[in-house]
Amino acid sequence: MRYILIVFIFLFFNNNTNGQGCCSGSSGNPMAGGLSTGVLQEKQIEISTNYQYTFSEKFFAGKNDTTNLFDNLNSNYLFLRTEYGLTKKLTLSLSAGYYLNKSQIGGIKPNSSSGFGDLIVFPRFNIYNKDMPFSRVEATIGVGLKIPVGTHRDSSLIIPAIDYWEINPPITQLSSGSYDLLLYSFFLKDFKLNKLKFFSSIFHIKKGYNSLEQKMGNYTSIALNASRMINKNINITTQIKGENITKMIAGNVWNKDELEFSSGSKKLFFTPLISYRYENLGVFISYELPIYQNINGVQIGSQNKITIGINYSFKENKEKTSEIY
Repeated sequence: MRYILIVFIFLFFNNNTNGQGCCSGSSGNPMAGGLSTGVLQEKQIEISTNYQYTFSEKFFAGKNDTTNLFDNLNSNYLFLRTEYGLTKKLTLSLSAGYYLNKSQIGGIKPNSSSGFGDLIVFPRFNIYNKDMPFSRVEATIGVGLKIPVGTHRDSSLIIPAIDYWEINPPITQLSSGSYDLLLYSFFLKDFKLNKLKFFSSIFHIKKGYNSLEQKMGNYTSIALNASRMINKNINITTQIKGENITKMIAGNVWNKDELEFSSGSKKLFFTPLISYRYENLGVFISYELPIYQNINGVQIGSQNKITIGINYSFKENKEKTSEIY
């Protein structure tokens, strides 16, 4: 049975990062957990769920701290993913998430949203797998589609006397409202005797346009990971991840220039993760720590992200699955 627990790139699925600007685009990475994975065994089924808490009160202009435009941005997010090994080389993944809240606290227009975000359909295909007595090498690619389910047009009452409403900034919308293309590659080197694994992933989201003629910035990340079993149940993983979000296209809105100027960023994160597995059941906890941020314009940056998850794996024929990861 794979140590797929050290997944959640699948910080995959849904727009749950801190956003693309204080008043601009919503986040780029649709994942809900942080690390990377290959494919399941044939007829293997995996059900995963996690809870993710994000909070930030730090604003940046470029690389430097700057004056806060509002108190903080925070969210509580639940994520569910199901996967099925169609063949030994092809795995189909379906996932969706629900925001208990996605809130801007303070400022001129405090607001909060809750509800479903996006649906993700994400098949992955193993293109290389060489299993040797003392090591194993694996390479996997994936192409998927993000389908908007949640609203990108949520609004707040600004002037009650005249019943004037205004659309909330993209940073607190539940979805970008666009159909996005997901591209993914994964490489693993497993040193069996040392119980040590090195793996890497490249993930790209090509954003589409929504009904407001907005296009959030394309997202690209490169992650390098090291993982070691410290006993038969406990695994420790560390990740270094660099990510780039390009500037958004704001559409025909009154604050178009402001939205586009304060959008896009380059960041570097360090993420430790500890996981525990007993037979087919696993749990994990991770903390994403930003170590470098260079942000366009003036935006709220990344600060705290904690993810706690659980997964269960089994095979259709009820045979016990062997551990891969």
